[in-house]
Amino acid sequence: MRVTGIEEISRSRSRVYIDDEFAFVLYKGELRLYHVAVGEEICQKDYDDILNQVLPKRAKLRAMNLLKNREYTVKQLHDKLKDGGYPEKVIETALSYVAGYHYTDDLRYATGYIFDKECSRSRRRIEQDLRERGIDRDTLEKAWQEWEEQGGSQDEMQMILKLLEKRHFDPDTADMKEKQRTYAFLMRKGFSGEQIGRALRV
Repeated sequence: MRVTGIEEISRSRSRVYIDDEFAFVLYKGELRLYHVAVGEEICQKDYDDILNQVLPKRAKLRAMNLLKNREYTVKQLHDKLKDGGYPEKVIETALSYVAGYHYTDDLRYATGYIFDKECSRSRRRIEQDLRERGIDRDTLEKAWQEWEEQGGSQDEMQMILKLLEKRHFDPDTADMKEKQRTYAFLMRKGFSGEQIGRALRV
């Protein structure tokens, strides 16, 4: 295995390319420690040490530090580590580690998100948001079930009417252009066309 490129990311960190493919990110001191230099061979032992010892330890710490400040879905945490230049194998090790301590829990995240947004976003919009965060269909269904069992409920018509009140919208005096603009606004919120039509009286 030959080091074919070292690309500086910052004053302390660099991307390392082996056999013309991105391999991992190392600190300057680690480059010296493992004799990583362009054109030089990297021995199997050093390569394995980096992948199995150095990077997993760092990825676990990075994941823990991220989770100190806020909760992440598994996908969000995966993407953060990916952006940090960690190889997939190392990312999976870090994700398994934090999951083992229940620091990540997609069902807990989804249920909490539903409770947080239940009064401001439609069910459709909430589900769209959660899917973008990597929540799968089964977890979504379980989250809604937990939400209902804990007393959660939504009245989307009331939510629409409150939004219209905030916008000072009066269906009796609004012209067609204003109604079309408001219709599009409510559609972006995830409300159904039928509910919006009833509220706008169109």
